[in-house]
Amino acid sequence: MKKYILEACVDSVESAIAALKGGANRLELCSSLIIGGTTPSIGLFRQVKELCNVPIHVLIRPRYGDFHYTEKEQQVMIADVEIFQKEGASGVVIGVLNPDGSLNEQFMREVKKRAKGMSITLHRAFDVCANPLETMEKAIELGIDTILTSGQRNHCLEGMNLITDLVKKAANRIDIMIGGGVNASVIKELYPITHATSYHMSGKSIKPSGMTYRKEGISMGVASLDEYSIWQTEEENIKAAKEILEQYVI
Repeated sequence: MKKYILEACVDSVESAIAALKGGANRLELCSSLIIGGTTPSIGLFRQVKELCNVPIHVLIRPRYGDFHYTEKEQQVMIADVEIFQKEGASGVVIGVLNPDGSLNEQFMREVKKRAKGMSITLHRAFDVCANPLETMEKAIELGIDTILTSGQRNHCLEGMNLITDLVKKAANRIDIMIGGGVNASVIKELYPITHATSYHMSGKSIKPSGMTYRKEGISMGVASLDEYSIWQTEEENIKAAKEILEQYVI
């Protein structure tokens, strides 16, 4: 039996369905993927859970920006962990750092306590931590299941050396999931070197809005973003990645 994880990061029902059709065997559900993802709504989670019979891991991230959170923000995050646990999420994707770039172990212990059987992924807060190998060992001690990483670079191919080192030193004590620019060709290049069997991708394409009337000169947020472009997972992109994994991972 072939064993791999192909996780699609999705922020809409349409993307979740496309990812499932393409062969993703796990979903990370978020909102606002265009800014790196934030915590999704309960309504979105419920619809995706109803329509997609694969494990759903929910991103817990209260805002855009760094991963050092105030006490109030942390309280919101813990509340969200409890809510999604009760809603039936398979896992949470989460991470908090201290000002010095170390992992906030106290917070992660609280997450472990409240998760009550859910899988826990330390997300790409890991990619901006001060000491990745030390942080990995702390994550293992805390009972975290997965680290999502691009190897502390913007693109996983640039972080290949660190990823390879992490996979080797993890020695199956924690799953190292590769993210950050993953697609079929990237998996084909990375797998023979890193031997990582878990990959995280959005498989997105940019589609035009259905709006025919478009008001010029008005922005609802970041002015550089096009209000009339929709990011959405493409079934074929996920399918192509799955085909590569089926060839390589035995």
